[in-house]
Amino acid sequence: MTSIAKENEEASKAFKEILGLRSEPVAVKLVRENEEFPSGYPIPEKQLSYCQSVMQARHGSKFMMPLDSHMCNVGASFIGMMPVPAKVATGEFHFTQGLHNSVEAVKQMIDEAAIIEFKTKGTVVCPLKDANFEPDVVVFVDIPERIYWFEPLYSAEKGGRVTYTTAPFQAACVDVTATPVKTGRPNISVGCLGCRKKTDLQPDELVIGVPGKLIPNMVRTLQRYRTEVMPKANRTG
Repeated sequence: MTSIAKENEEASKAFKEILGLRSEPVAVKLVRENEEFPSGYPIPEKQLSYCQSVMQARHGSKFMMPLDSHMCNVGASFIGMMPVPAKVATGEFHFTQGLHNSVEAVKQMIDEAAIIEFKTKGTVVCPLKDANFEPDVVVFVDIPERIYWFEPLYSAEKGGRVTYTTAPFQAACVDVTATPVKTGRPNISVGCLGCRKKTDLQPDELVIGVPGKLIPNMVRTLQRYRTEVMPKANRTG
């Protein structure tokens, strides 16, 4: 086992045991245009949307997904694999879903969404414990009480207020992948219409994406919380 694989396995174990997670933390690698895909991850038998791959990985699935394995061009475009489709950029596509009162309102949402600015050729998505690579982002799905702890974990060293950005669409591709990768900060999503239609995201669950580079320090701080802080908190549920 490589050192990065061992570190990922130990981090996953710490998060699961201390937070009591419902499912696996999910490691995501955005494979750059000039990189090779990590070995040991199968291509799915049928196309999946990016959000489906993430939600299936939290239950143990592993995927290597070049562009032609991605079913959703919207998600693929915001994580750097292709240009944003014209009708998505104008707001026309999402307007047909019925959540906004005008195309202009949708366009404003799209214009403010984070987008991966480097060129990618695919994704690798798997449980963090099975990742033999350094994740660009680690995604956690759980109830608010468990997601809450990432807020102090992030702010413990530098302090300040923690802010999040989200929208009614693109929870997986924008909110918890492109946004944390681009900003270097964790970002929370309450889910989106697509995730709630196509995945098993539960009504009581939130999603957070954490930049992979923050994970080691969070694990160290979490170990301290385990004995010094968490016993004082109401952790029922």
